[in-house]
Amino acid sequence: MKFEFDNNIPIYIQLVEQLKIYIVSGKIKLGERLLSVRDLALQTKVNPNTMQKALMELEALGLIYTERTNGKFVTNDQKLIDKYRKECADELSNKYFISMESLGFDKIEVMEYLKNLGGDK
Repeated sequence: MKFEFDNNIPIYIQLVEQLKIYIVSGKIKLGERLLSVRDLALQTKVNPNTMQKALMELEALGLIYTERTNGKFVTNDQKLIDKYRKECADELSNKYFISMESLGFDKIEVMEYLKNLGGDK
């Protein structure tokens, strides 16, 4: 896992978002055991307390759960994963439309642009 951080957004929020993307994209599999908090913190070069805060947030979202003596695991709830995957896609799409509108495109032009992407011009 590779993480890059923006100094304008709290690190733990960025960790939550990036880990959520790893989970919904399948890069971290359903039911997979996560590394320990300490190992995840080392891997991402953040303070263990910051990582713990991010993991608590993911647990509150239901994306991970803790087994008392075995560690933290990704949920096995495919419907929940699909829900968050759709939410992520909606957010990215909205950001894209807003960016394109700032360039002067209307929604119809944006859709045409997307349809023509990759085609021979």
